[in-house]
Amino acid sequence: MEIFFVGVGGGRINLIRQVKGYGTGGFAILGSKRIYVDPGPGAIVKMNMLSINPTSIDVLIATHNHIDHVSDANVITEGMSSYGTKKRGVVIGSESVINGDEYGDRGITKYHQSLVKEIHVAEWGKKEEFDGFGIEYVKSVHDDKSTFGFKLKMDGKTIGYTSDGNYYEGIGKNYAGCDALIINTIKPTRDKYPKHFSALVDGVEILKEAKPKLCILYHYGMRMLKAGPAYVANEVEKKTGVKTISIKDGVRVGSLFI
Repeated sequence: MEIFFVGVGGGRINLIRQVKGYGTGGFAILGSKRIYVDPGPGAIVKMNMLSINPTSIDVLIATHNHIDHVSDANVITEGMSSYGTKKRGVVIGSESVINGDEYGDRGITKYHQSLVKEIHVAEWGKKEEFDGFGIEYVKSVHDDKSTFGFKLKMDGKTIGYTSDGNYYEGIGKNYAGCDALIINTIKPTRDKYPKHFSALVDGVEILKEAKPKLCILYHYGMRMLKAGPAYVANEVEKKTGVKTISIKDGVRVGSLFI
């Protein structure tokens, strides 16, 4: 199994600027099933550039209906379904992605939902078993109230992903037992803008409870890039004792780490 980071950036400014090496796009978990997570802008282009065949994706996960997480979700459903010619693939999404948010918008259109074999709406605390993998949906506190994180089990490994959100009491315990935990650290420290994790405060608190074998800092905004993701990862590791790494677009984290 490997985690293939197609685009590691996030946030409003990087969404538009697409800083070289740190653009948006999401990531893939590639094992006995090929799973794509949060396909933001650039996902479909970068997938082809990095030789990830969109028609080979088995599962699409979209954790909430923000454009840096879901903009390319519709085109990936077309890929999963062999250009819309086969009823194939599983889509897992938040309530806002599948059924729509308070504005009446939905991340994946009804038409594109009709192309795939299965549609599932994530519910916090629920566990589901699929052919080849299992998943547990974890509470997130974010602007999109249906946002979720997850713990995914496949090929004998457990991968955790926080998605976006604020720290809350007990969140780290929800990610206990992970071989690798991906934390969306859009900034190094807390600031006046809520609803996104900081690496050196929130990330540290999560890791003290979760204690994964590996932490991967991900979804960098401009402040994180200014501070230096590698520097921040090193500081997080010093504070927690958990092996912590930073990444760039196109990086693969494989069995040597997970």
